[in-house]
Amino acid sequence: MSINNFSDKTNFIWTVADLLRGPYRPNQYKDVMLPLTVLRRLDCVLEPTKAEVLQKHKELKDKGKGILDAMLMKVTGVPFYNTSKYTFEKLKGEPNQVAANLVNFMKGFSDKARNIIDSFGFEDHIGKLDKADRLFLVVQKFAEIDLHPSTVSNIEMGYIFEELIRRFNEASNEEAGDHFTPREVIRLMVDLIFTPDRDILTTKEIVKTLFDPAMGTGGMLSISEEYLSELNPEARLEVFGQDYNPQSYAISGSDMLIKGQNIEHIVFGDSFTVDGFRNEKFDYMLANPPFGVEWKPEEKTVKKEYEEEGFGGRFGAGLPRINDGSFLFLQHMISKMKLPKDGGTRLAIVFNGSPLFTGGAGSGESEIGRWIIEHDWLDAIVALPDQLFYGSGIHEQKKSYAETPMD
Repeated sequence: MSINNFSDKTNFIWTVADLLRGPYRPNQYKDVMLPLTVLRRLDCVLEPTKAEVLQKHKELKDKGKGILDAMLMKVTGVPFYNTSKYTFEKLKGEPNQVAANLVNFMKGFSDKARNIIDSFGFEDHIGKLDKADRLFLVVQKFAEIDLHPSTVSNIEMGYIFEELIRRFNEASNEEAGDHFTPREVIRLMVDLIFTPDRDILTTKEIVKTLFDPAMGTGGMLSISEEYLSELNPEARLEVFGQDYNPQSYAISGSDMLIKGQNIEHIVFGDSFTVDGFRNEKFDYMLANPPFGVEWKPEEKTVKKEYEEEGFGGRFGAGLPRINDGSFLFLQHMISKMKLPKDGGTRLAIVFNGSPLFTGGAGSGESEIGRWIIEHDWLDAIVALPDQLFYGSGIHEQKKSYAETPMD
C-alpha cells in the first residue's frame, strides 16, 4: 500500500470538509463527507463504462428488470450500475441545478447500490447544502479526486474511511475506538485463526465463510479476503457482516459491492436484537466489539432470550454487567460455530482487560468464562501494547477461540 497515496487522499477530503464550516458543526461533517466519498468512489468505478451503459439502457429499457439488470451489470463488470446521465464531472457543468441533478444521479443507481446509499440519509442534507451555497463547492472538489480502484485499492480505501472517521470523531470529542482496528492487529488475528488450517486453505478452489458481527467499515472482512488470496489465489472467502451504525454499514456495503461480494451477506441492524444470520454457521469469525459500551438499550430483548431460550438461544451461559456487552458478542459468535463433525470453527475477538478479570465467583462474567474454559474453547490470550487503538488508552487483549460448542 502506498502510504503517500492514502495520506494524500485523506488530507484532500479533510480539506474539503472545511467548506462545511458554518452551516455544519464538526461533529456533523461526516454526515456529508462520508456519503460523498462513497458516491465519488462508485462514480469512479462506473465512469469507464458510463456511455455504454446509457446506450444499452436506452436499447433495453422496455425489457424486464431481470434482463436489464443482468445486461447492464455485464457491461459494468460489477454488480451495480447507474442510469442517470450525470457523473461528478457533469454535475460541475450545471452549477445552478446541482441539487436536483445530484438527486437524479443518486436515484440512477441500481437497487442494491441505492439501498446502501440511502442508508446515509444524505438526500436530507442536499437542500441544506444548496441553500448555504456549499453543495456545488463540495461536489466540484470531489470531482477532482480519483478514487477508482486502480488508483486507490480497496485496502487503501478502508484506511481512508477509517482515518476520516477518526478525525471527524476527534474533532467533535467523540470516541473513535468503535470504528478502527489497526490493520496489524487484524493481520495477527487472521494469522491465528487461519494458520492452523493452512493445509485446508491451500486446497485448490477451497471455499470458506467468515463473519464479523460488529463489522464497522469492514476492515476485518477485507483483510481476511486479502490474506487468503495471498495464501491461495484460487481460494474464495465468502464474507458476512453486521453493524448497527448506518454510515459504517453503507461504507462496508459499498466496498463489498465493488469487490463483487454478495451484498445480501451485509446486514444492517443491532446484532443483539436483530440477528441477521440466525440460522447460519461459519468457518471463521472475527470481531472487535465496542469497548465498555453498555447494553441497556438491548436489555429487554437480551434478557427475554436468556430467560426463555437458555442454551437454546445465544446467551445461555449468563449475562455480563450492563455497562459492557463484550461477552454478549462472544456468546453471539459461539452460537454460530460449526460442530466438529461439520468442520468446526475458529474465532478471534478483541477485548480490553475488563471482561477478562472482573466479576466475582457466580457473576455473569465469571460464569461465562467458566463455561468457555470447561468446554475447552480457549486457545490463547494475546496481550497487545497500550495506546494501540485510536481513542483508547486502555490495554487490550485478543482472545482466540477454536473448536465449537457441543451438540
